[in-house]
Amino acid sequence: MIEPLRLSFVVECPVDHAFAVWTARTSSWWPVTHTVTGETGLSVVFEGRPGGRIFERTPAGVEVEWGEITVWEPPRRLGYRWHIRADRADATDVEITFAEESSARTRVDIEHRGWERLGSRGPTWRDVNRGGWDGVLPYFRAACEGARLRE
Repeated sequence: MIEPLRLSFVVECPVDHAFAVWTARTSSWWPVTHTVTGETGLSVVFEGRPGGRIFERTPAGVEVEWGEITVWEPPRRLGYRWHIRADRADATDVEITFAEESSARTRVDIEHRGWERLGSRGPTWRDVNRGGWDGVLPYFRAACEGARLRE
């Protein structure tokens, strides 16, 4: 078994806001450098239901799938199969919980697992994804807390 990536941090906002920023306002914070097309003005869409797609849509309407939602329990829990820039058969699993620490603080716990599906590529792909998380999470945190980071 390849050890899952586990990340945990606190954002200074209510739990429902943190969930909404992650799922409904993704386009406002997800860096274009971490998309497939890299096009300015694209939208990131979470279809809010189990079986719903996660995808980017360019201004021209081109859609590129990133994953599929497996757990949809707003505002506490979200799970999805993640295959951005990979074959759907090589999808890994992401589970995120949003736990209220106070009315204005939320703990976010992320577990990203399933690297075994990738065979010998698993450990390297895990490391690549660690870098990916490190690249996007500061933007999420800033969006939750009302700040704006520059790309």
